[in-house]
Parts: sequence; structure tokens; C-alpha cells
Amino acid sequence: MNLKGKNFLKMMDLSAEEILYLIDLAKELKDKKKQGIRHNDLEGKNIALIFEKTSTRTRCSFEVAAYDLGMNVTYLDPSGSQIGKKESIADTAQVLGRMFDGIEYRGFEQEIVETLATYAGVPVWNGLTNESHPTQMIADMLTIKEKFGKLKGIRFVYMGDARYNMGNSLMITCAKLGMDFVACTNPKYYPEEKLVEYARKVAQTTGAEITLTDSVEEATKDADVIYTDVWVSMGEPDEVWEERIKDLLPYQVNKKAFENAKDTAIFMHCLPAFHDLNTKIGQQVYEKFGLKEMEVTDEIFTGEKSVVFDEAENRMHTIKAIMKATLGD
Repeated sequence: MNLKGKNFLKMMDLSAEEILYLIDLAKELKDKKKQGIRHNDLEGKNIALIFEKTSTRTRCSFEVAAYDLGMNVTYLDPSGSQIGKKESIADTAQVLGRMFDGIEYRGFEQEIVETLATYAGVPVWNGLTNESHPTQMIADMLTIKEKFGKLKGIRFVYMGDARYNMGNSLMITCAKLGMDFVACTNPKYYPEEKLVEYARKVAQTTGAEITLTDSVEEATKDADVIYTDVWVSMGEPDEVWEERIKDLLPYQVNKKAFENAKDTAIFMHCLPAFHDLNTKIGQQVYEKFGLKEMEVTDEIFTGEKSVVFDEAENRMHTIKAIMKATLGD
């Protein structure tokens, strides 16, 4: 499998074979790290990390992965570059492409990372946009494969707001890998119809099923994986929080949601999660809305079914695989 020079922008760009290759490569690199085997195959290369949206896991994953591979890293935070402000995205891409061997972007519209890729002349990796979160997908699939020994045939249930990057990317990934995907939410929060049509067309070739339902009981029946994400992005007004909480509270992942799932079912979350009052946001939500737990209860998040920290660790191993595959010889 030769992915050298390829961009990593959204899951629609990848074949099932390429996705599986990256998962297997991530497992190989993870094993090497656990065994203390050096794998600095990209020594001397330089990468730029552009973060218009800050992140704990994505930044740390890219930086540690790059250092393990022998690379040097330049981090550009929201105030650290002129991208889209004093300099166009296309111009920024051409400048950075002359200096770096690869560029990561985490921020807003998918169009931005696509433009970077068009003009940079080096591999560009999407660390997250409003529409897509492909690096998280490889980590999630590696985690599921580690827990079940397979991907094809897994029943994957996503609960909550399924309209944006996580719901979109998980639906496409499951369709490509022959996994049954269920979006369980208020119909207002279903993925875009055009994307659902694409996923169902792909699913016809892989044996997967794509289901949209507002019934928790129907969705979670025989589930292998129950997944959720935060309901509201930071900075959104109180009215949005109030509306989302009202609409999505019935789709909170709790003990009842797991009653119909398989005994071996696992809980996943891309993090951060609002499962207690130990964050400023959690405290604010409690003070304004009287809610101690949001998208997932603390009982589930900290319980034996939860694999969220395995999943978080796998971000680093899978991002390492993506960079090695697209930059390696």
C-alpha cells in the first residue's frame, strides 16, 4: 500500500483497504513503542501544526508521534499565524509547503483544509474541521478491533447530535468497513440526507446497514459499541445549550441505554466529556440547567464498559501511522 504524498482530509477520500492498512500499521507502531523498539524512520523531517481550535489530545498525539518518528514540530496556535487574516489560505499553504514536509490543520470549515492541501504541495492532515474528523476515525477503529478482534459486522450506535464531524465521519467509516451504523437521536439531529445517501450506497457494496432512529430501545438492541460526543461546542449561547439539552437528554448514554446492548458492548467517546461537575463547563451547566451529567453518565464513563482512555491513547498511535504512511519512503 503506497500512500506517500497523499493528503488525509476526510474519510470519503479513503478506500476500505487504505483504512485497514492504516489501522494495521498503527498496531505495528503501537507494539514497537510498547516494546521500546525505536522507529524514528522520518528523522530530519519537519511538520507544522496549525491549530485554530485548541485541543489536548490532537496536539499531544501529533507532537509525540512526530518525535517518536524523529521529526521536528512547529506549533501555530490561533494567534501564531496570519492564515485567513493578513494572508490568504492559499498563500499560507504555499509558504509553509516550502518549509515543511507535512502540515496539520485543526479548525473550522472543511474548505480551509482542502485549500491548504490544494496549494501546499506536501501532505496535509485534517486534525478536525466542522464537517470531518478523520484522524479520530482511525483511532476509533483500532480500538474496536482491539476489543472485538474484527470490524466487519460490528453494530455501532451513535447517540446524540449526529449532524457534524463525528456523526458524519463515523457513518462513512462504518459503511466502508461493513459495520452497521445507527444514528440514534432526535430527527432534527440526523446527518445530512445527501451524506446518508452516499453512506447507504457504499453500504450496499460492503454488507453494512445505515439506520436513523429516534428510538433508544430499537437502536441499542444487540449493540456492540455505543458512542457519543458533547452536545454543544464551547462558546455557543445559552439558548443553544437549553435547546440541545431539551432535545438530546433522552439520548444520554446511561445504564438504561445499555440494557438492550450485548453483554460485551463497550462505551466510546472522543473526549472531552461532561460526565460530572469537575470542570468549569460542568459547573456552569449545573448552575444554569441543574444537570450534573450531560451526554453520558459518570457511571458509564468510569465503568467497566468504558474504553475511552484506550481510545484516547490510540489517537497517538494512529496519527503516527498516518504521518509515516504519507511521508515515508
